[in-house]
Amino acid sequence: MTEPRDVTTLLHQWRRGDEDALERMIPLVYDELRGIAARLMRRERADHTLQATALVHEAYARLIGVEIPWQDRAHFFAIAARQMRRVLVDHAKARGRQKRGGDLHQVTLETAALVQEDPPTGIVEIAEALTRLALQDPRKARTIELHFFGGLTIDEISAALEVSTATVNRDLKFAKAWLYRDLRDAEGLS
Repeated sequence: MTEPRDVTTLLHQWRRGDEDALERMIPLVYDELRGIAARLMRRERADHTLQATALVHEAYARLIGVEIPWQDRAHFFAIAARQMRRVLVDHAKARGRQKRGGDLHQVTLETAALVQEDPPTGIVEIAEALTRLALQDPRKARTIELHFFGGLTIDEISAALEVSTATVNRDLKFAKAWLYRDLRDAEGLS
């Protein structure tokens, strides 16, 4: 694990315009970013076309051009994890568009009845559920996002959100139950 002070210092230098700070930081954070990506990919379908390395690189490309007021190491990994999740959601949505006519060829109703669709990937549904939770309680949505997608520890989430570890634990418990119910209801399994 990288030393939080080093990453935080480099983030602040990068924010002040020191492009070399970014180059020095990448080797310090790459393995952890790859770990986050690997955790996210384990939740995806087995035949997913993205690999963890590609996911890291795509998220990195999205982060480079954006002006973000970096706070510290935990904030960096939280934002990176969020970007990786967005990459996966965008990828799943694009795949869904392809399934629903991206190549646009006409099919009769009888032929369509014979075609078996792949099961949904789930990442889009989870992202939509997180969005609904964020409308009701942004902190709880952020807590679960940091924990499951960002791989942050309870202590890191506590520091990033400036709340107690007890609050993080309560928020996680509530958010898990809320998401479970929301996803179940969305599938009509109540």
